[in-house]
Amino acid sequence: MKELHSIDNYLTKAELINFKKFIKDKETPFLAVNLEQVRKNYDALHSSLPYAKIYYAVKANPIDEVVKTLDKKGSNFDVATIYEIDQCLRLGITADRMSYGNPIKKARDIAYAYKKGIRIFATDSISDLEKIAKNAPGSKVLFRLLLEGGGADWPLSKKFGSHPDLIYRLILKASKMNVIPYGLSFHVGSQQRDIGQWDNAIALCRYLFDALQQHNIKLKAINLGGGFPTTYVHPTNSLEVYAKEITKFLHDDFGDDFPEILIEPGRSMVGDCGIIVSEIVMISKKSRLDQHKWMYLDVGKFNGLIETLDESIKYPIFWEKAKKGLRNTERVILAGPTCDSADILYETYKYKFPKGVKEGDKLFILSTGAYTQSYSSIYFNGFPPLKHYIYKK
Repeated sequence: MKELHSIDNYLTKAELINFKKFIKDKETPFLAVNLEQVRKNYDALHSSLPYAKIYYAVKANPIDEVVKTLDKKGSNFDVATIYEIDQCLRLGITADRMSYGNPIKKARDIAYAYKKGIRIFATDSISDLEKIAKNAPGSKVLFRLLLEGGGADWPLSKKFGSHPDLIYRLILKASKMNVIPYGLSFHVGSQQRDIGQWDNAIALCRYLFDALQQHNIKLKAINLGGGFPTTYVHPTNSLEVYAKEITKFLHDDFGDDFPEILIEPGRSMVGDCGIIVSEIVMISKKSRLDQHKWMYLDVGKFNGLIETLDESIKYPIFWEKAKKGLRNTERVILAGPTCDSADILYETYKYKFPKGVKEGDKLFILSTGAYTQSYSSIYFNGFPPLKHYIYKK
C-alpha cells in the first residue's frame, strides 16, 4: 500500500505558512485543533449516511470547543461515563441526545444517568442488564455483539461485546424485565480498513432479528458503532465508499425497510482536525556503528501518543522545514521524553527525515485530533497534560 510521505498530501502551502505563524510563540508540546475541519467532517458523514443518527463518541476528543461545535451541527452524543454526561449537560446538551454506550457501569452511575434523563443504554452482560433494569426502568437497551475486529489498526475485540448466542439469551431475558430490548450494537474496530467487516456484522444482526421475531420480540435499531477511518500514513478508501458499501449491506439484509440506524463516529470526526507540535529534545546513537539514530521528542506515549502502542497508529510526521523533493534523508527511531522504557513510539517502522534536522527543531504530528489529549497522562514524570489551542487554517 502506497504511503503518503509528502506534507503536501495533508496541508496546502498557504495552510502550512499560516500554521507556522500560529505556532511561533507557543511552547511545545501542544495540540492545535481546527474546528472548521470538524464541521466539514460532520457534514460529510451526515450527507453520506443521511438515514443514520449520529452519536459523536465524546471520548475521542472531549475538548469543550469540539463538543460545542458538534452540538451546533445537531449531533447526538455517545457518553461513556458520568463525567462525560456532566460535561455535556454543562454545555447545554440535553440528556435525550445522549446514549450511555459503555457496557461497564456501576449501578449508581446508571441511576445517575437515568435521573438526568438518559434513556438509551448499551449492555453485553447479565450483570449490567440487571443493573439497568433496576436503576433505569423502561429504558431502551442496545445489546453489543462481540466481533474480532480484523482489518482494524486499533481493534476493540475481546473486552467488549458478547457471543451472539449469549446476546440472544440476554434479549430473551430482557423481554421479561422492566426494560425495552431495542436493538443490537457492534464495533468493527477503530480505523477499520476492511469494509467487509460491516457486511458480516449486519448479516449477524439480521439473523438475530429473525430468531427473536419467533419469540415475538421485534428489535428496532442497529448501532453500527464507529470504525470509519481518518487519514494516517497509509491511505484508506473514502468515506463515500464506506457509506455506499454499508448502505448496500443494509439493503441486502433488510431490504428497503431497514431498522433505525445509529452510528458513533469518533476518530473519523476529529482525527484530521488536530496537529501535535513537538520539539526534538535529543538526537543520539546507541553505539558507534549503529545504523539508525534515536530521535527523542518532548511528546510520547504518556503525553497523548498512546496509540503508537505496538506501532498500531502511524501518524504522518514532518519536519517544520519540510519541502518537496528533500534529499539526503535517513530513517530514525522515534521515542518520547519520559523515563519509562516503554516510551518508544516507532522502532520497527522508521520515519524518514532530512539529515539537516537538529535538536530544537519542531516536528508536526498530523491527524492527531482523536485519542491524544484525552489519553494524556496526569503528571507522569511531572509532565503536565497536553495543552491545546484552537486555530484556523
